[in-house]
Amino acid sequence: MLPPELAGAARILFGDRLDLAAAYAELLATDGVVRGLIGPREAPRIWDRHLLNCAAVAERVPEGATVLDVGSGAGLPGLVLAIARPDLTVTLIEPLARRTSFLIEAVQQLGLTRTVRVFRGRAEEAATGAAGTAPLRGDVVTARAVAPLDRLSVWCLPLAVPGGRLIALKGASAAEEVAEHAATVARLGGSEPAVHRCGVGVVDPPATVVEIVRERVVGPMRPASARKSRGGRNRRR
Repeated sequence: MLPPELAGAARILFGDRLDLAAAYAELLATDGVVRGLIGPREAPRIWDRHLLNCAAVAERVPEGATVLDVGSGAGLPGLVLAIARPDLTVTLIEPLARRTSFLIEAVQQLGLTRTVRVFRGRAEEAATGAAGTAPLRGDVVTARAVAPLDRLSVWCLPLAVPGGRLIALKGASAAEEVAEHAATVARLGGSEPAVHRCGVGVVDPPATVVEIVRERVVGPMRPASARKSRGGRNRRR
C-alpha cells in the first residue's frame, strides 16, 4: 500500500499511471518476496526505497528512448521506467531463470508487452547476440546495484549506441567511484562521468546517478578486477 506521506511524490512521478505502479508494488511485495527477489524486510519500503527512487531517474532519459536495463532483477529500474514513461521501449536483461520468469509474468500482468521485452542472458551476450538473436543496442543503458563503475562500463557501454549513455544508479559513493574509475571509463570510449541528483524536491533523498556518454567505439577491454555481474554473472540458474 502506498504510504500517505509518499502519495504526492508518487503522483508527480507516475501521473495517470499511478494505479499501474501500485499494481507492480503489490507484485513485488507478494510474489517478489515469496520468490526471493525482494527481501521480506524490504516489502514495507518498496515505494520509497525502490519505486520512487527509480522513477526519479526518468528525468535523465530522453523522450522516446530505447532503454536496456542490465541486471534487471525484479525490474528495477527498467520496469519502473516503463511504467512511468510509456514513450520508452525497454528491454530487461537478466541471466537468472527465476528472475526472468517473474519479469515475463509481471510484464504480462501489467499489460506492458507492447513496450517491454525480457532478454534472458548476460550483458555480454546481449551486446554480441546470443541464441540467434541480433545484438542489442539502446539509447540509454541503465543499471542499479550491479557492480563498480569500471566493471559496469565494460558490460554496459557496448550496449549503448554511439552518443548513447549509461545511467547507473549509485549511492553516497558515486563521487568516489568516478574519481577511481574515470581513467578506465575513458579507455572504454566513455565520456567523463557526471554525477546527477534526480528528483530533487520530489523524493528525499534524491536518487544519485552516474551518467556516461559513449563517445567512441573501442575494442573489447576487460579490467583485471572484472567478473561477471548480475547482468552477466555466471551463477547457477
